[in-house]
Amino acid sequence: MKRMALLALLLPAPVAAQPLTVVLDWFVNPDHGPIIVAARQGWFDEAGLEVEIVAPADPADPPKMAASGQADLAITYQPQLYLQHAEGLPLVRVGTLIDSPLYCVMARAEGPVAGLADLKGRKVGFSVAGIEEALLHTMLRTNGVEPAEVEFVNVNFALTPALAAGQVDAVAGAFRNFELHQIAATGSQGRCFLPEQNGVPVYDELIYVANPETMDREAVATFLKVTERAAAFIAQHPQEAWDVFRGWSAEVDDALNAAAWGDTLPHFAAHPLALDEARYADFGRYMQQVGLIPAAPGVQEIAVDLGR
Repeated sequence: MKRMALLALLLPAPVAAQPLTVVLDWFVNPDHGPIIVAARQGWFDEAGLEVEIVAPADPADPPKMAASGQADLAITYQPQLYLQHAEGLPLVRVGTLIDSPLYCVMARAEGPVAGLADLKGRKVGFSVAGIEEALLHTMLRTNGVEPAEVEFVNVNFALTPALAAGQVDAVAGAFRNFELHQIAATGSQGRCFLPEQNGVPVYDELIYVANPETMDREAVATFLKVTERAAAFIAQHPQEAWDVFRGWSAEVDDALNAAAWGDTLPHFAAHPLALDEARYADFGRYMQQVGLIPAAPGVQEIAVDLGR
């Protein structure tokens, strides 16, 4: 008995898992594949992290929660980061989830809009002004159309229903991995016009942000390395990964998410920690040029590479 007590004293105490709260940009969907797969596979636990995944009640909340210390990480959009920085939020990009745009301007394939130049004199539905509006204006001007020559209709987030019903000739702000499947379900086919092919610099759709003054750099870097493992697993085993993902909840296991899964996979960042400084500098200049921010911040002000 004494010998067992002595051995217990000599053994190292179990190391407590590091808690880490991650706030998503919206409800769980295939865009969050690497996070959900890593959690379901137990890989965060293996790495010594106790990860809490939170879906926000309001999609505007996640960056504010990370800035104020209510969350360790938040998911947001690279274009939004420049606005958040201009507003004074203490946030930096620490990793990438979706490393290419998902935004598109969508029209019905059987409709009159074969190219963006065909939108002259027509109606375009939208949901959110600001960045989405700036992207659309750039895409129109790149195709010889002035925004004043287009009628804009606020469809209040009902992008696909408005387009399918013929209320508008195209919609701006569709996600190419989701809305194309939504409109197919109505019996129409969609055609997406991509910002990166129409005058807009390439950007990361979804990124992780944190407060640089309060974040635990080691814990955040570990989280991102685990999601890198998950992204590799998804790329190598897409069907098995879908089966893991859909087990998260009954809400994610539906036909739309199953269809969107395959279109989302190519966009997951293979190396979430890696930072493309030139891309961030280019997009900062673009945000200034279109008048959304007063001046382009230095890359080091808004983004870090925790892998260095």
